[in-house]
Amino acid sequence: MQRNEFVASPFATVDCEAAGDRWVLVFVRDLRHPPESVWAALTEPNQLSEWSPFLTDRELGSAGSATLTMVDGDTTVDMAATVHRAEKPTLLEYTWGPDLLRWELVATASGTRLTLRHTIGDHDSVPKVAAGWHLCLDVAEHLLDGAPVGPIRGSAALDFGWEELRSAYPQKLEIQSPRRVTYSTFKRTARVRKALQVMVVSSAGLHPDPPRAVPSASGARATRKPPVGWRTD
Repeated sequence: MQRNEFVASPFATVDCEAAGDRWVLVFVRDLRHPPESVWAALTEPNQLSEWSPFLTDRELGSAGSATLTMVDGDTTVDMAATVHRAEKPTLLEYTWGPDLLRWELVATASGTRLTLRHTIGDHDSVPKVAAGWHLCLDVAEHLLDGAPVGPIRGSAALDFGWEELRSAYPQKLEIQSPRRVTYSTFKRTARVRKALQVMVVSSAGLHPDPPRAVPSASGARATRKPPVGWRTD
């Protein structure tokens, strides 16, 4: 295939999971090749250089330290990595700077189901990461098909649909843009949530928060509910 004929594939199956104070992009892709071939593409330096966002200073099929070099045109950035698990040809897990990448390979009737679990720190970056891996794995499949188009990484991705993918993946991931919450919104949201709780639970003959009696200014007994949690949706 000629590079100028490259077109991004349909959207992958994706999800976003919370992991403590971090986030995991789950990216699932079915490939037309057996796990052994996909494993080689994930671990061998000469194959990674043809599709991955980074270069590696060694084969990644064994545990230990490595250096992964990000490439954007003439700019390169070395990042420390450690391969934690390398179970050929089913599981590969390694760090990439502060990130964690876990590749799971399962044989299927038509080839391999490849699941990437990429743990990152910034929730808002998940769609960007999804768009990047989408293009990289498209390139990897062409490489495995024997029709390489050359790596699409860094700013070059803008010429091959990265922005359109980045704009669409938030909906696929059910990620909304964060919004600023003021103190007045906090109080209003808390009151609405409490009212809904009372309406729903009381209708079942229960009460989530029994009122507590407290002295009023006049000396009579009044009621006050304990503080409640709040949410931003």
